[in-house]
Amino acid sequence: MNTGSDESGETSVAPDGVHTGPRTTERAAGEPAGDGLGSRAPEFVKARRVLHVSWQVGVFMIGLAVVVAGVVMLPLPGPGWVVIFAGMAIWATEFVWAQLVLRWTKRKVTEAAQRALDPRVRRRNITLTVVGLSIVVALAGVYLGKFGLVVPWEIKQE
Repeated sequence: MNTGSDESGETSVAPDGVHTGPRTTERAAGEPAGDGLGSRAPEFVKARRVLHVSWQVGVFMIGLAVVVAGVVMLPLPGPGWVVIFAGMAIWATEFVWAQLVLRWTKRKVTEAAQRALDPRVRRRNITLTVVGLSIVVALAGVYLGKFGLVVPWEIKQE
């Protein structure tokens, strides 16, 4: 019986073409798996269980430090999202879950880029930008007409 169903003849289908069958171990050294998932640690590290676990802990800690630095950069100056994705890429060298998250993220970014390049979306974005800038210029004109070139914290009450 399959874990994906109560029926004995049904099979479960993985989303987005993720390979769920057994992996073949008949690969040449250094050749990636067919689906590209799994550890990218050197073979001598993967051959020794303790060394491989230590390797994974090290990769996790380095990736965690980079992701935390990215999260700190979100409200502070710095390329926060870029650093977070760099930390995810570090994790993806060792962990399948991070590889799947990066694949999903790359797919969504590509879809967003395709949508942003759509001529109708570009026209809408340009129109919204022009309207927003017009509002800002109008508000600046009202402020300058009423108070002149005085900063707000130096306005004297009458």
